[in-house]
Amino acid sequence: MKKDATALKFATSAEVLEAPALELRIGVPRYPSWERAAKRGIDIAFSLAVMILGAPAFAVLALLVKLTSPGPVFFRQVRLGHNAQPFTFFKFRTMQHKNDDSVHRSFCETFIQGSAEAEEERRVFKMVKDPRVTRIGRFLRRTSLDELPQFYNVLRGDMSLVGPRPPISYEIEHYQEWHKDRLKIRPGLTGLWQVSGRSQVPFDEMVRLDLHYITSWSLALDLKIMWRTLPVMIKGDGAY
Repeated sequence: MKKDATALKFATSAEVLEAPALELRIGVPRYPSWERAAKRGIDIAFSLAVMILGAPAFAVLALLVKLTSPGPVFFRQVRLGHNAQPFTFFKFRTMQHKNDDSVHRSFCETFIQGSAEAEEERRVFKMVKDPRVTRIGRFLRRTSLDELPQFYNVLRGDMSLVGPRPPISYEIEHYQEWHKDRLKIRPGLTGLWQVSGRSQVPFDEMVRLDLHYITSWSLALDLKIMWRTLPVMIKGDGAY
């Protein structure tokens, strides 16, 4: 598998991205209690700060969503978190209301199985030309501003600031067993995948990055990933 130079700055061992799947299986992650408490404390403090200081921006974005297409401001969806526990996931709505998800279901299946046919989307875990996305939705996705309501998920404890992205239930129907190991910790708003190419990283490589994050986790790694997230958001690389 082709090595990603940015990813390897964090996942410093190239073998992580090339090892056979059986060698990547992990047990129950065990982290020092003080580091887990510190991680949760950072999650709460940062989320509260963003939600309070960013309230005017939240209001403007909500108004733009409401005025540019009919439907609710927020998109709610059941995602799977730590140990595949379901929770309600929030985003600013970027698609037409009450759209058909069959196209996305089919795309997820072909991509996860590594058999997506469209060359433009062959290495992308999001549909590049999704007809359901609104005009303002394209901007929100490109800048990742649609993710801002997830700070509420972080505050509630459904998610963390850093961790694997939470899948939709129909995605894991197509997971191999080793893919499921990425659900062994709380999902995150950002992660090693996002700062290593985001949607341009193939699915298996994304999972390998998640597993490396889980087995190598530290507060220092979280801070590095958070530091790298803002430039990635501004550039919009791999966002659709």
